[in-house]
Amino acid sequence: MLKLVVLSGAGISQESGIKTFRDSDGLWENHRIEDVATPEAWARDPLMVLDFYNMRRKQLQEVEPNHAHDVLAGLEGLYDVQIITQNVDDLHERAGSTKVLHLHGELKKVRSTVDEHLVYTLPGWELKPGELCEKGSQLRPHIVWFGEAVPNIVVAASMVEMADILVVIGTSMKVYPAAGLMQYAPEGIPAFLIDPEASPQYYIPNLTIIRERATTGVEKLLDILNH
Repeated sequence: MLKLVVLSGAGISQESGIKTFRDSDGLWENHRIEDVATPEAWARDPLMVLDFYNMRRKQLQEVEPNHAHDVLAGLEGLYDVQIITQNVDDLHERAGSTKVLHLHGELKKVRSTVDEHLVYTLPGWELKPGELCEKGSQLRPHIVWFGEAVPNIVVAASMVEMADILVVIGTSMKVYPAAGLMQYAPEGIPAFLIDPEASPQYYIPNLTIIRERATTGVEKLLDILNH
């Protein structure tokens, strides 16, 4: 079975109603990124950070996977589909995708502030001050903040290296380190970039660009894969 590796970004979740900080105003739900998504923000005002991510989790309960998520899950009947996502939501999993690697963490999980290996699934949407890990430290969102290392990037690169087909969807691939993953694709494999703002990637010789939103772009992808 051919290995189809998918790199997904904010655009696919945006169509389910999840806002992205890369909207035109540069804000994330009226917050500056520096105020809610950096280690410095956590040190300065943990209550604001906790509240921000609580609101994100609450919103996540109100949205559903969209057609693009469903199509990618359905491809598991034809391919060994492995998804590498920059998104912190669980919409891929809820659509039925079984192999999902989260580059930037997971919104529904929290972790210790003294031991990054102590990760827990949060039962509800709210993480409160005073909720501690087993070592007695405050729990924080299990999110890779700006300025922090991306632990899964090495695993992701290995997955791309083994791909028979590469699909990039919902991201213009302009933000590193995730943008660098395309360079690990084996030379000559079919590659597809689905995004309204997609631009040629000159180091990917066999790249088909589909300048569409995720939900309509997947239909064109299916047409190509089926012929």
